[in-house]
Formats: sequence, structure tokens, C-alpha cells
Amino acid sequence: MRALKITSNSKRYQAMIGTGGIGSGMFFRLNGDHTLGREESRSGYFLDRKDYCKLHIISYYVKALLGADFEVILLGKVGDDTFGNKLLNDLRDIGFSMDYIESSPKSQTLFSYCFIYPDGSGGNLTTCDSACSEVDPEFIRKSEKEFAKHAGNGIALAAPEVPLAAREEILELGTKYNFYTAASFTSEELQTVSPDIFKKINLLAVNLDEAAALVGKRCDENDTRQIIDTTVKMLTEINPTITISITEGKKGSWIWDGNSLTHLPVYNVNVVNTAGAGDAHLSGLLVGLTAGLSLKEAHQLANLVSGCSVESEHTINTDITRDVLRELDDKNGNKLSENIHSLLED
Repeated sequence: MRALKITSNSKRYQAMIGTGGIGSGMFFRLNGDHTLGREESRSGYFLDRKDYCKLHIISYYVKALLGADFEVILLGKVGDDTFGNKLLNDLRDIGFSMDYIESSPKSQTLFSYCFIYPDGSGGNLTTCDSACSEVDPEFIRKSEKEFAKHAGNGIALAAPEVPLAAREEILELGTKYNFYTAASFTSEELQTVSPDIFKKINLLAVNLDEAAALVGKRCDENDTRQIIDTTVKMLTEINPTITISITEGKKGSWIWDGNSLTHLPVYNVNVVNTAGAGDAHLSGLLVGLTAGLSLKEAHQLANLVSGCSVESEHTINTDITRDVLRELDDKNGNKLSENIHSLLED
């Protein structure tokens, strides 16, 4: 893997400890671009694509772009089954720390059913009774010595597909040991989550639908800026220092840095599959901040990483390297700052 050109000593953080979904899935290509109806029957066909869950996707790009000397510690469970055993081998080969990944004999590995429209957009349905559902606060606390080891020098990541209680615990540990805390949630969770959880988050990453769910609005009944402005107002009243990332698919992404809101359009790319693009965007933000970039520069890098991610038919584009990122920016007119260009130099 061709990581960014950054020395270990110049990294703002030296490790990431994260929890979230570890699993697999399959893709189903729908016939017709119109949104699937509640009671509609629709034909289609399965695609030969590799699907991964949130913690795996986010952590992959962090590890690939920050290099072997950046430690990534995953906290999670898989089932003692064919999917789980394969994932354990895959994660080990990538170079993740495996000390806190357990194989559960009682449950199946998390599985996701992704549906794709002809234009490349889509969504997914994910099982909620998998081994990931066994990840609880006690399990998270087993890793406290890792937080102590990297105190003041790490990222704590709380991603969906494990119970909220476990994610609150990793944010609690992150706060206790002065980590940079990052989190994302599903639209369903954001309708009921306690506002207090946002007090423990430095970076919240959501898409527009999730932001709308948080503020009790519908994307099809409110304009984008109204939803975003309402989201920023609500969250900053709870946590004045929170940073907010909101992605809007092909319409680009927004970042609130505590003072202003910045929008970036998407890159001009050949969109093959948008599944995992939001997770890739969050990865890019974490990579950029770790590399010492400003938040606005990290937003540029996140936009670039997510742009590359949608060019792959799989939810992880394993071809992404600093060379691939540089080539995409060259094709789109060199939109990146000089600081990012130096990270992508050959």
C-alpha cells in the first residue's frame, strides 16, 4: 500500500481505537431508477461484489493511507462461521491489531443486504441480531489499557452496527484519556439518541438523511440548507466545539468547523457504486487531521477519498493509494491545497 508521505513523528495522532460493524454482505441490482416503494415488488439480480461493514471500511482507508506505523485497534465481534473466519483473516492481513476482536459461538456474523439502482446509488438493510449486537460496555472496557497507553495521542471511533451503549462507552474512554472522538449514527438512531452523547464527540459525521432525522425533518420536504443550518444550530447548542460533517451524495459535502460552513462539490468520476462513500469520507477526514491538516484541508482530502471510493464496484476500493488520489486530483484540475499535494507526492 502506498501511504501518504508523512513521517511518524509528524502525525498528530499515533493510533485509532474503534468499534462498529464488522461483517459482510451481498448486492442486489434493482431494475428501474425510481425509489423502491413500501409495498412494491421489483425485479433485479445479484452482483458479484464484495461488501463490508462500517468499522472495516472506515478503518481500512485510515490504515492504508497512514501506513504500517499507525496502529489501528478494532473492538468487535464476528460469528464463528464461514463469513467470520474469512473476515478475521482479511483483517489480520491488512495489519489491524486483533487483540480485541472475538469470535462468538452463539451468533452469526453481521450481514448486510445492499440494493443498488441503475445510477449507482442505493442503500442497505443490516441484521441487528448478529455477533456485533453482543458488543457491550464491558467488552469495550477490556481495551482501557490501550487508551491509557495512547493517552492524548489517539482517535476514538464510534461507528454504527454495534449497540449504542458500547459506542457511548468508547466515547467515554476517549474523553477520559483525551482522545479525539469521532462518531456516526444511523437515521433510525438519531431519532431517539440522547443529546448528551454529542457532548462527548469532537467530530460527528452524518449524511443529509441522518441530519434530517436528527432535527425531525424530511429530506423531500425541506431544502438542504435549512436541514443543515438547523442541524448545526441544534448540535452547537449542546456542544459549542463540535465539528460536523454532512455528506449529500452527488451534491457534495459540508463541514462546520465551529465558525463557518464550507461546501465542496463532488469530483467528476465514473460512479460505479456509492455504498461506503460516506464511510470513506469520514476516513479521509480522520486521515487528514492525523496528518496535521487543517479541518478545511482535511475536508478536501475526504472529498478526494470518497470520490475514489465510488469508482470501485466493492464497498472498499483496495486500489486507493496516494498515487491514485493524486491522479484523480490531476484529472479534476488540481483542487487540493499545497499541504495535501505534499502528502501525495511521488
